[in-house]
Amino acid sequence: MKSAVETLNPTRVRLTVEVPFEELKPSLDAAYKKINQQVTVPGFRKGKVPARVIDQRFGRGAVLEEAVNDALPKLYQEAVNEGELSPLGQPEVDITELKDNELLAFTAEVDVRPAIEIPDYSGIEVTVDAVEVTDEDVEKAVQQLRERFASTTVVERPAAEGDVVKIDLEARVDGEVLEDGVAKGVDYVIGSGELLDGIDEAVTGLEAGGSATFTSELKGGSAAGREAEVKVDVTSVSARELPELDDDFAQLASQFDTLEELRADTRKRLERMKKYDQATQAQEKVLDELISLVEVPIPEKLLQDEINTRKHNLVNHQLPQMGLDLAAYLRMQDKSEEEFDAELKQQAEKGIRTQFILDELVSKEKLNVNQEELTEHLVRRAQSSGMSPDQFAQAVVESGQVPMLVGEVARGKALALVVEAAKVTDTNGETVTLEDEEDESEGGEAAEASAESGEAAETAEKSAEQGEEKAEG
Repeated sequence: MKSAVETLNPTRVRLTVEVPFEELKPSLDAAYKKINQQVTVPGFRKGKVPARVIDQRFGRGAVLEEAVNDALPKLYQEAVNEGELSPLGQPEVDITELKDNELLAFTAEVDVRPAIEIPDYSGIEVTVDAVEVTDEDVEKAVQQLRERFASTTVVERPAAEGDVVKIDLEARVDGEVLEDGVAKGVDYVIGSGELLDGIDEAVTGLEAGGSATFTSELKGGSAAGREAEVKVDVTSVSARELPELDDDFAQLASQFDTLEELRADTRKRLERMKKYDQATQAQEKVLDELISLVEVPIPEKLLQDEINTRKHNLVNHQLPQMGLDLAAYLRMQDKSEEEFDAELKQQAEKGIRTQFILDELVSKEKLNVNQEELTEHLVRRAQSSGMSPDQFAQAVVESGQVPMLVGEVARGKALALVVEAAKVTDTNGETVTLEDEEDESEGGEAAEASAESGEAAETAEKSAEQGEEKAEG
């Protein structure tokens, strides 16, 4: 077999392949065998019809077509390997010549990973938020903990800020009660801001048995983003009593003996959270700087597939879980569909560029993923999916997504290399060391940021697999 590669543009090539007929013999034999199992010819036992009789009865052309269809995927893959290509999708195959007992020639056009030059990234500099925990931050966190241990007592008086009211709600749009606009027995803390705008003013001053009507923009459901007339009925009013902030509270709410120990631990916890946020911010900013340094051409079909995948996941999976459709979501975001599509395209482009760049870094730096790293990443992904590690691992194996997880971890390690080489300072001008935080997030936030796009990685890998399996197009 002879093959040649012609570069059509930075992300697409044309393979030209010529195959001597003798190399098709295994596929010809397989074609005769397959046809033999499917046909019945008087005078011959099933499966024992000679090749010459099959040619006479069904035509040599049918045999050649079957043989070519059998041979093409293997011949295409050989040409891909010979040309050292990384195809990204299903090829468009055209049989240019088929001479019986002489020659098979075909061309195959396919998208490929672009050649990427990774420049020196050691000069990247970014500024991140300083890690600062104030006394006010600590007191706010302690107050939130205190509110979790509040007790309530039903009272016979008008509701006031801080009280817990049990309420029934009914929302109408254009005079019609919404199917999902009725809620019964909802507990609400007046002043918490956790429900609809305007509800605090509506229920303040009402006693049990009181009602009020107010207008508000719905935040979710079938009419999200639309103005609704909401009727609220108060069925009970309860006063909240917060525990005293003392050592007894510390012992009740934590493993500490004193309030000062609780405050000190709260400060440490907030510092850890802010350091983790700082590390994530550094990774995101360094990644943006890296992307700006590298020119990455994107195959149009891959980009469109990625856009379609993202939109499908949002419309068919994420939004229904929130009780929304796309129209309601756009109203909430105050965006037109054109603006939404433009944003989606921008996100998809960034995801694909990121994947290509970090994959090139993985190859350049010869980064490997060991079993321990893969297991740690799998456990993190299982936690975020709400599945047990065993369930998640089984689902990953059954769906053939292990290579995708390996790629996520490898890209996380590649990004960690770039962050380590970058100069990171905080808003106070202090140099930031991220080693501990990077270790915690490696393969987690870093890997997901890497593809901004698990979808991009999955789309590219799936399309590549399809190209290998279905070269006949």
